[in-house]
Amino acid sequence: MNTSRPAANERYRLPPPLFDARCKACWFTAGIGVLIVLSFWSLDMQWAQFFSLEAAQSMGRFLAEFFPPEAAPDFLLKIVQGTWETLAMSALGTGIAAVAGLLLALPASRLHEGDAARGRAFTRLVLNALRSIPELVWAALLLISAGLGPFAGTLALAFHTTGVLGRLFAEAIENAPPGPGDALRTHGVGNARVFVYATLPQVLPQLMSYTLYRWENNIRAAAVLGVVGAGGLGQMLAFHMGLFQMNKTATVLIAMLFMVALVDALSYLWRRWLTR
Repeated sequence: MNTSRPAANERYRLPPPLFDARCKACWFTAGIGVLIVLSFWSLDMQWAQFFSLEAAQSMGRFLAEFFPPEAAPDFLLKIVQGTWETLAMSALGTGIAAVAGLLLALPASRLHEGDAARGRAFTRLVLNALRSIPELVWAALLLISAGLGPFAGTLALAFHTTGVLGRLFAEAIENAPPGPGDALRTHGVGNARVFVYATLPQVLPQLMSYTLYRWENNIRAAAVLGVVGAGGLGQMLAFHMGLFQMNKTATVLIAMLFMVALVDALSYLWRRWLTR
């Protein structure tokens, strides 16, 4: 039995240095810090004017115009209709994107170690193109063919979110534990059945979590898409702000905040239930 005491340098080991020349993460962090400093230096940020008394008084007068919010029954009915339209746009757009994203994630991922994945590069290029175009740009393009209203907004959300979910789904599929799938392949099971019975059950909670998170984001995006005429609360917001009807604008903003908070809470509870 070895009863020798550890050496002094082992008992009292010093903490690692904050910066090491061989640490790649340290150099990367330093580079990000330099970039942030250069960003502050290159941008014309007028902090003195922003924190001035005149700016505070102007903001106070502007915010005072929002009160009291409009509470007429007929206007509140329009708010309820716009809220439902925004929810429907986000839910339908996210649902279409989840299905399309999963279909594109299969050729965009390497299902097992020996998979050639010939269409992986091209499919990932398609996913990159879909998500690189913002929802507002998609909506502006689709308004030409689909016309004003929620249809263009729903398609805009679906196109952009397909690119986002497709990439996330592909990464989840590739990172799934290979053991169950390899066990089925050794018994001659085809790739389609391996995915359904081995890979999908492992990654399904993660896919659902990604989908719910994107639905939360699409609630906010659907509210903004109305600015270009894609329907919902966003269209009401752009209309009343354009006419400087701040009381009605305040009611629309309150409806947006309530809707986002409600969906966030429901999505959080649903994700907790899925991960139990």
